[in-house]
Amino acid sequence: MDSHIHELALTLWNYHHVHHQLEKADAILVLCSHDLRVAERGANLFLEGWAPLLIFSGGLGVITRSMWTEPEADLFARIARDMGVPADRILIENQSSNTGENVLFTRQLLVGLNLEIATFIVVQKPYMERRSFATFRKIWPEKRVIVTSPQDSFDTYLSKYSHPGLTPDDVISIMVGDLQRIKIYPGKGFQIPQDIPDEVWAAYEALVKAGYDRHLAAT
Repeated sequence: MDSHIHELALTLWNYHHVHHQLEKADAILVLCSHDLRVAERGANLFLEGWAPLLIFSGGLGVITRSMWTEPEADLFARIARDMGVPADRILIENQSSNTGENVLFTRQLLVGLNLEIATFIVVQKPYMERRSFATFRKIWPEKRVIVTSPQDSFDTYLSKYSHPGLTPDDVISIMVGDLQRIKIYPGKGFQIPQDIPDEVWAAYEALVKAGYDRHLAAT
């Protein structure tokens, strides 16, 4: 990518981060995807003692159904076990296919198990922090949520990206699509509203014009 596209993409990257400070919680909820680094981040947080329960949520989504046959949550949980997380400290929800279902189906799982969880650390991809927060607050507003992600800069994240089938251009297109969803999903009842600064929306429009529109939602 050229320097202008990089600058525009970095503007979106920075906006997508919510910069929450970690606090101890009742559970770590990992929203699964194609990014295996998110599994490692969730497992490390558990091993560092931030929460006594680790939940993985994700079946097969729009991207991963063309990559794997195993549900995302099953794969992520195996990574966590291999890193030393005890199996009896892990819960798996493996039917959801989008962020809203991640939260809704996890809530249903915990209700079915009669587990009362008041505070969550949600772990997601870096460029999906804000949308995950907005979705969680819409669907489960009575719970306290802190959102975090793999702790990488934009350039480091791209250079270490966990799945070679997705290029840096693909990542930018996904970030563009996520920003569009932050804009339109509150009107559909999927998220709480989030302020989008003018410079961030201008960067979005420039990237769409440059062809980074492959992951836009239908409006």
